[in-house]
Parts: sequence; C-alpha cells; structure tokens
Amino acid sequence: MFSRRRKARVLFGLSDVILVSAAFEIAYQTRVLLHLERAFYLMPERKAFVLAVALAAWVSIGLWLEIYEKLDTLHPRMVLRDAAKQCAYGALSLVVFEYAFRLELSRFFLTLFAAYAWVLLLTFRLTAGRVVGVMRREFGAPHYVMVVGTGARAIRMAQGLEQSAQYGVRLRGFLSEKPDAPSEIHLRVPYQVLPIADLPAILRQHVVDEIVFSVGTESLAELEEVFLLCDEEGVRTRVAVDFFPHVNSTVSLDRLGETPLLTFTAAPDDEIRLLLKRVIDLAIAAAGLIVLSPFMLLVIVLVRMTSRGPAIFRQVRCGLNGRLFVFYKFRSMVDNAEEMKKDLEHLNTRDTVFKIPDDPRLTALGRYLRKFSIDEWPQLWNVVLGDMSLVGPRPAVPSEVEQYQRWQRRRLRMRPGLTCLWAISGRDNVDFETWMKMDMQYIDNWSLALDWKILLQTIPRVLTGHGAN
Repeated sequence: MFSRRRKARVLFGLSDVILVSAAFEIAYQTRVLLHLERAFYLMPERKAFVLAVALAAWVSIGLWLEIYEKLDTLHPRMVLRDAAKQCAYGALSLVVFEYAFRLELSRFFLTLFAAYAWVLLLTFRLTAGRVVGVMRREFGAPHYVMVVGTGARAIRMAQGLEQSAQYGVRLRGFLSEKPDAPSEIHLRVPYQVLPIADLPAILRQHVVDEIVFSVGTESLAELEEVFLLCDEEGVRTRVAVDFFPHVNSTVSLDRLGETPLLTFTAAPDDEIRLLLKRVIDLAIAAAGLIVLSPFMLLVIVLVRMTSRGPAIFRQVRCGLNGRLFVFYKFRSMVDNAEEMKKDLEHLNTRDTVFKIPDDPRLTALGRYLRKFSIDEWPQLWNVVLGDMSLVGPRPAVPSEVEQYQRWQRRRLRMRPGLTCLWAISGRDNVDFETWMKMDMQYIDNWSLALDWKILLQTIPRVLTGHGAN
C-alpha cells in the first residue's frame, strides 16, 4: 500500500544523481572555458572519481536530511532551504575530500558546482508534485484498501488512507466484527460498513488489494479465520499495532503517519525488485515489438486471407489482484469460436478451463500459430501497457476465476505473464491442478533469476512447439 511512497523516494534519489551529474559537467565546462589565471583540467579517471564522490555525498546528505521523504508535500520555502543545505553540505564534503586526497580542485569550480546543483535541484523539486503524478500513472492503477474495525483507531487509520490518495490509495470501505456497528462512516465521503462475514463475497466481486486490521488485541484472536481466508487468497494484510504502549523504532515495520503496521503477504512485495522486473519487461517487450513488427504484419495479412474475421482476437482477462484488462492474440480460430463453445462442452477434458484436444474451431493457419506460440506475440503490447509481465501465471478469463478454489485464487496476486513454469513443463499436457500448484511454486520462490531461467527455457520450447496442442 505504501510502496508508492518508497517508489517516490527512489525516484527523487535517482533524480538527484542525474541532476548533480549534470551540474558537475556544466560547472566543469564553464570553468574550463573561462580561461582564468590558473588553468583547470581533470584527467578522465580523476574526474570520474570526483563525480562519484560528489554523487555519494549528495545522496547521502539527502537521506540524512530526510529530503526524499517529503519532497512532494513541502512548502516551496522549505524546498529552497533543504536544497541549499544539501548543496552546501555537499560542497563542504568535497572540500574535505580534496584536502584528504590533495586533489587541488578549483575553488571557483566547486562554487559553480554547488550553485548549479542548487538551481537544478530546486527547479526539479518545485515541480515534484507533477513528477509524482507521472509516477502514479506509470506504476499505478488505484490501490484499493479496506479497514477492519469501526472504532477510533480504525477512523484514524481511514483518515490516513484518505490523505494518501495522492499516491493512488483508495479506501473502499469498512468491515466490522461487531453486530451493532453503524451502517456508514462519514469522513471526506461516506463509506459503507459491511459485516466481516461478507468478506469472501467481497473478494470475489470487487478488487481489494489490501486489508488493514485496526482493532483491539481482544478482537485479533477472534479473527483467525479471516486471516486464514486472506492468506489462502493471497490478499495482503496489515495489522495496526498502535495498541502496544512502546514500539522499538528499529523494528522492520511499515508506518502510516505515527501508526506502525505489521505486514503479512503471500506474494512477492519487494518493490525495488518488482520495479526492476517492470523495467526489464518494458525494455524487452518494446524491443520485441520493434523486431517482430514486419513479421506481425505478415501474420495479420495471412490471417485475414485464410479465414473470415479480424486478425486480432480480443478477450477480457483477469490481471493483477483481479483487475480486468483486454487481452490480445492473433486469431487462431474461426470467427464464431465463442458461439460454438456451448456445442462443444461435452468434449472438454478439463474441470475449470475449457480445453479440447484437436479443437475443431482452429483454422489451418491457427494450428501453426498455436504450436509455435506466434498467436501470443500481440501480448507484448499487454506487457508494454503493464497489464502483463514477461513471466507470471497465465491470465485467466473471469468465468474460470469464478470456479477457482480458495487456494487457487492466490495466483491472481502476481501480475500475469507470457510464460510461466507451466509453459516449460509440458504446457497443454499438464493437468489443471498441477498447473495451479506450479503457479503457487513460482509465486513462493519468485526472483529475477527465476524469471530469466524461465525465459531462457521458454525459447527452445517455443521454437520446437513442444507440449502445445
């Protein structure tokens, strides 16, 4: 829930690296071009060394002053003050470094460097709110949260969630464990209060990314079944522990304002690694679309020439945490394949998904597109849009998700992918329950290394068409 704040801190730290590097180079070129009494020049190795020290100093000072924690909420006067302090301390650090290593840096260069850095950082930070908005659009669909409890603690928690709206957090409502709870709670807007017994239905009918328990210690033991439900479905849960009289500030806890939160998650939540995963997805998918575009145009022409109907098949699928998105494929079946599905249900060999060996709806060209996974090339666009990842559980249609057992729904807590363990372990020859267990295995053991392993093992499977029917 508060990963978006961590992303903002990472963004501001990276912006400092870029802007300070720019200020360093501008100051250096300015000093060289001025032709003052004393010539100034740094060998490339020494120049890189000084820049590295400067970047380390600026970012470390930013962390020390806690600048990255509050950039998007500060008054302009405070932004000006903090940027000045950071640049002054950074320049002082370089002076100390110069004396320690006897580098004989130009004082005028150091002054220019600090001044340019201050101007660039100040300009950027005064528009930080817009940058956060761009980041929200890139990384974020609304993040829906429900609060368990209706007392004073729960109200404070809900108010804090409302204040986090700029990070995309949306309070969906309250859940009450007490029969005499009010039907609504009015904050900025009225929120519905629902009985905790309705939670299974709520999770099936609505997108709920997290549930925060803000109740007394006496109620936690009574909610054991609710925690089990959330764990089985893969819903992230947090417990507000503000009922403890003292909390050690070094304990690894999330915080919302002054409220410490214990976090339980049944899916990967390392935001830095997930961000790297997204960057890799975006880079490879974009490159793939560019490289494959001539071949994709050829496939479009062939599909249109060999059968009636559009070349691209569109279908609604379930994405991360149950979000619905439009899924793209090259059409490999006849145009009325969905209408024919009812007449062919007696041939289905699976309990939950619809799968027919030698499906009569496949076109002659479609069999080859399926066998070599060419029909899935348009899903690279889904990866670019952020609906899918390169590696992850295959996206299911909503009608299939409705039939999932509770433990199977946890697969929705990972962004769906183009390939997965199922794809490299037999694909259509793997039964449904084993497929689901493979997805759980992937979620429980996820790492960037595992993603690369699956990607590399997928290539020969696709080229040979192994396991595809």
